[in-house]
Amino acid sequence: MRWVRAGADQAPADRVLDLDRAATTPLLPEVRDAMLPWLGAAGANASAVHGGGRAARRALEDARERVAAAVGAAPSEVVFTSGATEADQLALVGGAATCPGGHLVVGRGEHPAVVRAAEQLEALGYPVTWLAPGPDGRLAPDAVRQALRDDTLLVAAMRVNNETGACNDVAGIARAVRERSTRAHLLCDAVQSLGLESLRRDELDADLLVLSAHKSGGPQGIGALVVRAGVELVPQAWGGSQERGRRAGTSPVALAVGFGMAAELAAANAELRGAHVAAVRDRFEAAVLALPGVEPSLPPGTLRGPKHAHVVVPALRGDGETLLMNLDAEGVWASLGSACAAGSLEPSPVLLAMGWAAPRARSAVRFSFGDDHSEDDADEAALRFARALERTLS
Repeated sequence: MRWVRAGADQAPADRVLDLDRAATTPLLPEVRDAMLPWLGAAGANASAVHGGGRAARRALEDARERVAAAVGAAPSEVVFTSGATEADQLALVGGAATCPGGHLVVGRGEHPAVVRAAEQLEALGYPVTWLAPGPDGRLAPDAVRQALRDDTLLVAAMRVNNETGACNDVAGIARAVRERSTRAHLLCDAVQSLGLESLRRDELDADLLVLSAHKSGGPQGIGALVVRAGVELVPQAWGGSQERGRRAGTSPVALAVGFGMAAELAAANAELRGAHVAAVRDRFEAAVLALPGVEPSLPPGTLRGPKHAHVVVPALRGDGETLLMNLDAEGVWASLGSACAAGSLEPSPVLLAMGWAAPRARSAVRFSFGDDHSEDDADEAALRFARALERTLS
């Protein structure tokens, strides 16, 4: 089983360089092939009792086992959802519903799916303690410890920030939670981690772990919430008894099969794959940070995931969108931040929470790499970045 996907040895001048892999990743051929039978005649309803339904059920449960194995969980703990956004909100809203009015601790650097759900709960009367990340984009375990109360129900701390790549010490945050509370549960959005590090639920000590298929070579439209045994949730989708009563709706067998295959491939040699991606990313960063006026967004030595390169060009004076358009014209796909905020004219809430002024936040660009990128890709992308930047500033 290969751990680095086949890619071009060189990056021709006319080849598009997709450096927006934090937003989504290409569907792996192995995943597509696994899904195809379930998109055709074999695609029966997994809840049906006839032979076709039983076969679909076996495929669904095999996929559940693969996803569970990828993070060291039990299959019964995996709840398939429509994606990470639903999984985040099932964890937050479904968890909060078990104890109305309970206290939440949420970082301002969390994914919008978490932040928006927590804001809605706050509007309904749930007390929320909002924690700002430090200048390094990370949530300090001591800050979490100090925020905990006797009535705290849930703490949200993502593993790798989807914008900056800053990596939280989730295990350290978990220790802070356990030392202070016997009832609070820890929610960890690990969407940007699967396939690039050894991702074991018990090593993170997360009670609720969120995964997404399409961030790791799987199909769009499916994610998972891994719920530690004994953690109670109130379902947010009512109807049938699918997903052991925790999430109603016809099971998407083909998507689940694809997710299972993608998760298995992602977990194999994840650390080696992550090292390869980090090396490519570092080569690109070294080249672009050598350009006049380009600065790193995070302090040197900040613990971060391997795929993200987040830089700021203060001379843009808030005009990051023009740089992004010029990068697109050069055949480089990048982002100003979370794909979920695409089209928004507002500066990144994550960067604002880190203490950035709005013009500086609008002058930052996120690049993110995959395991099919090479050092030649990094070199070519840096050359194209230099041209795009010169055109933007001229």
